[in-house]
Amino acid sequence: MKDDSTARTIARLPGSHDTGPACTAGTGRMPRTVDSQTLLQDQSTLFIRHQGEVYRLQQTRQGKLILTK
Repeated sequence: MKDDSTARTIARLPGSHDTGPACTAGTGRMPRTVDSQTLLQDQSTLFIRHQGEVYRLQQTRQGKLILTK
């Protein structure tokens, strides 16, 4: 197997459960974490504008999140 010294290494936070990378080697920067309740507040739906498109983030009755375009 060829040694690829340019490959990125992903580090995870201890005890994380598929929450995404804690940081990416080479950048040393931590992604920002925002609690879903902070975003949704007392609502079940939130609209997010991203690059000229509008997305809907919705919390289901079971507490799951759905992001749709």
